[in-house]
Amino acid sequence: MSETSRTARIRGSIPRPGNHIIVMFGATGDLARRKLLPGLFRLAAANLMPDRYQIIGSARRGLTDDQFREHARQATIEFGDVKPTGEPWDAFASRLSFASAAPGATGTLTAAVERAEREIGGSPARLCHLAIPPAAFQSTVTMLGDAGLARGSSVIVEKPFGSDLASACALNQTVDAVFGEPRVYRIDHFLGKESIDNILAFRFANGLFEPVWNRMHIAYVQIDVPETLSIEGRGDFYDRNGAYRDMIVTHLFQVLGFLAMEPPTSLDAGHLRDEKVKVFDALKPIDPAHVVRGQYAGYRDEPGVAPGSQTDTMTAVRAEVDNWRWAGVPFLLRSGKCLAASRQLITLGFHQPPMLMFSIDRGRALPGRRNEITIDFADPGTITIGFLAKEPGATMSLGAAEMAFRYADAFPAAQGLEAYERLLLDAMLGDQTLFTRADGVERLWEISTPLLDDPPPVQPYAPGSWGPQPALDRLAAPYRWHLPGAGSPPVLADSP
Repeated sequence: MSETSRTARIRGSIPRPGNHIIVMFGATGDLARRKLLPGLFRLAAANLMPDRYQIIGSARRGLTDDQFREHARQATIEFGDVKPTGEPWDAFASRLSFASAAPGATGTLTAAVERAEREIGGSPARLCHLAIPPAAFQSTVTMLGDAGLARGSSVIVEKPFGSDLASACALNQTVDAVFGEPRVYRIDHFLGKESIDNILAFRFANGLFEPVWNRMHIAYVQIDVPETLSIEGRGDFYDRNGAYRDMIVTHLFQVLGFLAMEPPTSLDAGHLRDEKVKVFDALKPIDPAHVVRGQYAGYRDEPGVAPGSQTDTMTAVRAEVDNWRWAGVPFLLRSGKCLAASRQLITLGFHQPPMLMFSIDRGRALPGRRNEITIDFADPGTITIGFLAKEPGATMSLGAAEMAFRYADAFPAAQGLEAYERLLLDAMLGDQTLFTRADGVERLWEISTPLLDDPPPVQPYAPGSWGPQPALDRLAAPYRWHLPGAGSPPVLADSP
């Protein structure tokens, strides 16, 4: 199924899934309200849902079917791109029902699934989505197994996939015992973004770029995801995890895998995920000396945060991929809360050519970007190539120039799917390409163990700043952190 759907997508057509029952655990939670319910309705409005399907919401808080339908309608009004009106909404709402997930209510859920199977007819596929707190993953999976609801079902597991190597292994063992790896979809919404998938096309479909995608030409790589938001009242969750667990090990390393992989023999799930895991295998264990951990002023006053907390609200990492393609190239990863801007940016900086023919100071900083490829993977996304050009005039003076591709200008927005919509569709199609695999998850926690066992102390930073700047500058040296419009560009001089 996955190979068929992926082949069809490469050829430009989008297949529709077979008949489905979707059981959404955590259906009254924030993720379901913001992403899942509006996303499923958009898929239905775009005629991308199965011909026959039922969506069963489940949560500890009890609702009637009508109350759940109204909850879904309000969520779609607030967060959806398609407004819930007319026949499309009526048809979608008629497929919504609710069954309690309170302890001891397993029979209610089983009866709801059996009723949905009778209404659909035949043998519909089942997809269970665990949009629930991580602490409830294992108990919910075990319950599904004990109730017989896992037989023939697939499962979507939200991040985080554990909090260290031991917990990740335990979770994977539980999920594998009940469902089996071929039916497990560990979801990372970053991988559903068009701009991340476009990295594969940019590299491998264009002979201009792949030949220079290596240490001989690329001097450094930055993956930068700062956020202006605070922890938004999630103190209980965030203080147990922090920026490294919440963002870097879960999201940014996955993006690194796409950037650094070798060309797969095909774009089917097996080959592509094999190459991504090979990158993870080549990552050196994270050296705590190559990590900066920050905490914004006022974090310890947030509700749910422990007094004297040493949780990181910003982390920057210098990672190394120890293989032929990338040996010696620093991968600089940074993410955090209450920073100066919200961006999702990849920067590949190229080695500088000899400049002896130009009458310039090699240590002088030039304005703007130059000799860089910048991939902005915030929706809708851009790719910018920065280079040096001669400025108009009688002298050979160099200035920064750029060429840019913008998704919004090049393709109709209606053709795209939001990340969760894309991944929900892929899961129904049985396509695991953009989902993470157990061995890759465990490897990332394995290389993180030195840092988790001996983390450097957090350094304070002011909300609205870029973090503890002197330490960040030392971590990136001889290069500089760079976001468009955010501080100094890289100096002209290349590494020693």
